[in-house]
Amino acid sequence: MSTKCIQETTAFHGHWCPGLALGIRVAEWAVNEMGKSPDEEIVAVVETDMCGVDAIQFLTGCTFGKGNLIHRDYGKNAFSFYRRRDGKAMRLVAKPDLFGEKGRLLGRLHRKKLREGLNEEEARRLERTREEISTHIMEAPLQELFEMKKPIEPVPRKARILTSLTCESCGEQMMESRSRRFQEQILCIPCFEALERR
Repeated sequence: MSTKCIQETTAFHGHWCPGLALGIRVAEWAVNEMGKSPDEEIVAVVETDMCGVDAIQFLTGCTFGKGNLIHRDYGKNAFSFYRRRDGKAMRLVAKPDLFGEKGRLLGRLHRKKLREGLNEEEARRLERTREEISTHIMEAPLQELFEMKKPIEPVPRKARILTSLTCESCGEQMMESRSRRFQEQILCIPCFEALERR
């Protein structure tokens, strides 16, 4: 991965961190195995919403707007890729305890930062540890970082363009597949949930 490509990915995301580095390496493996996706040929299913997903989007060409970047909120560092033309598929899962003691230290410092703040030495240690982990991710062999498995779901269907309906409560449009019926009314999800909570 070129320095320029890493810099562009970091600019797209907004900052450099271990999560982004992990996503860059996932994307590197995916592009090597599957190629890039100028349209919808490659599909990525990501099981997390962490920083690395931005790298996957930026580097693979899979995007939410094209419908070939799909988020499954499982909270796992696991990423599946599918190539539609020949059915090739793979799932990359970050290895457990990937960062060892440095990862545990990073977690402790992050939690302390959120709870009570860090002193200057702790803040420097946090940044140093983040950089050390990021460097390790970028330099390690891919097989040391991830386990390649078979995806847990079949290739997702292509994005569909559906009819839009108007919510009878707020007047905003939504895809037909996201509408809800409640007491003879067609509602968007937020209006349906608001009525259901009453």
